[in-house]
Amino acid sequence: MAVTTARRTKIIATLGPATSSHERITALVHAGMDCARFNFSHGTHDQHAEVLRTVRAVAEEVGRPVAIMADLQGPKLRVGGLPEPVVLERGEHVDVVAGDAASDGELPVSPSVIAEVLQPGHEILIDDGLVRLQVESVQSGRAHCAIIEGGRVSSHKGVNLPGVPLPIPALTRKDLDDLEFALAQEVDFVALSFVRSAADVRDLRGLIDQAGSHAGVVAKVEKAEAVEALDAIVADADVLMVARGDLGVEIGPASVPLLQKRIIIRALDNGKPVITATQML
Repeated sequence: MAVTTARRTKIIATLGPATSSHERITALVHAGMDCARFNFSHGTHDQHAEVLRTVRAVAEEVGRPVAIMADLQGPKLRVGGLPEPVVLERGEHVDVVAGDAASDGELPVSPSVIAEVLQPGHEILIDDGLVRLQVESVQSGRAHCAIIEGGRVSSHKGVNLPGVPLPIPALTRKDLDDLEFALAQEVDFVALSFVRSAADVRDLRGLIDQAGSHAGVVAKVEKAEAVEALDAIVADADVLMVARGDLGVEIGPASVPLLQKRIIIRALDNGKPVITATQML
């Protein structure tokens, strides 16, 4: 007689334009998708609602539960709007300015808080660290930077300032709007990006409780501050996520494997599920 065991490791799949049809979602469920992740950095509420309805319809047809996770964008620094992609050449210079648009020879970054924190010597990493700048001087909110590692930069690419605390709320205005929508859709989990402290987790949980929802809080560990406050974050979150992409940019890719193990062990020791995500395959 064949002996079967329950699969303890679950599969989370991020849905996007290429995986939004009934046919594709059905294939994902049959392939083993246990949870559908909706990335609120992209797409509209109407688009997400339509795909969410499809996921639930497919789950009912197949007779297999599929959880829904709403992943909030969080206080992410991003390149502003560029008329066309720009190529930054190693050894040259570029001026980084705060805002959503800039003149020729400038690279806009939003939100504008970046102008308050940049200092000479700071590193600016763009597109998961593929492009690397170093601040040489700052004047009137304009950071004159040397291009250490060049590359092609397009609109809305992610920006990281390793080791630089940002005076930004854990939940932006967009996050609050997205959270209200997600809770109205009765999602199962809400993932909080760029968690820095247990207080960030508690703030989100308070809003979820206030809405009368029972959605679990997923704390994404991708900042150095979160690593320092790991024990408190593990205690307050329902689920932990090792967000390897931004975490690797923040602390260096060589440090990720051991830290990933540490986070997983800490979560399991506290009886909390833990997700490992980004650059998995």
